[in-house]
Amino acid sequence: MIDIGVNINHSYFMDDLEKTIADMQQASVKGMICIASDLEESQLVQTLSAKHSVIWNTLGCHPHQAKTWNTQSQSELSCLINKAKPVAIGEAGLDFNRNYSTPEQQRYAFGEQIELASEFNLPLYLHERDAHHEMVEILSKSPSLAQKSVIHCFTGSREELDRYLALGLSIGITGWVCDERRGADLQASIPHIPLDRLLLETDAPYLLPRNIRPRPKRNHPKFLPWVAEEVARLKDISVEELVGITLANTERFFGIRV
Repeated sequence: MIDIGVNINHSYFMDDLEKTIADMQQASVKGMICIASDLEESQLVQTLSAKHSVIWNTLGCHPHQAKTWNTQSQSELSCLINKAKPVAIGEAGLDFNRNYSTPEQQRYAFGEQIELASEFNLPLYLHERDAHHEMVEILSKSPSLAQKSVIHCFTGSREELDRYLALGLSIGITGWVCDERRGADLQASIPHIPLDRLLLETDAPYLLPRNIRPRPKRNHPKFLPWVAEEVARLKDISVEELVGITLANTERFFGIRV
């Protein structure tokens, strides 16, 4: 397995990165994609990826951090891409739930990252919360790019899923699917995700799967098998089949090999 979404820039992971990697691999998770939220984190995950063969990275700016995006950001990110190509641009998108950055700042940063993804022929690693219709509208203007991009941490309804699938997006599923309190819509959507468009992630250290007993304090890429177990149950296939399919999807989508 490969975890397609880890927020590595936390002391929980970084204080002993070698142990983080060893614990992950002991759980049969052979690698992880470390996602960037701003320029500083983009530089960090690029450095980690260069040092560790089991780490890959994105480069980009999360909508929460869009207020840090300025007229130089696109060229600065271009320099990083030219230095070492990432597997995707992001975490990019729109988040109108809390508006840590204004919608206008988010649209500006997102638009420039769409330009970068198109220029460098890279997929978008997308974040969306409470902005579904605008996200669909924006992505529909770049159909070829949408067809090779992924909506990270999808938690939405069947109707939202259908719109994203119609755009050609792949779908990233986290431990939200294991949440008996909030996960009902996602659980109902899982059977309708085509197997060849399905990717698995933890979003660690967030979104700890609630089916783990005893329950740890924080999420970790080593807990990806719990996500796989619940998705396999909802797809009515064996865990082994699901793991094989999603690993092949991940390697094909991001152009990587474990």
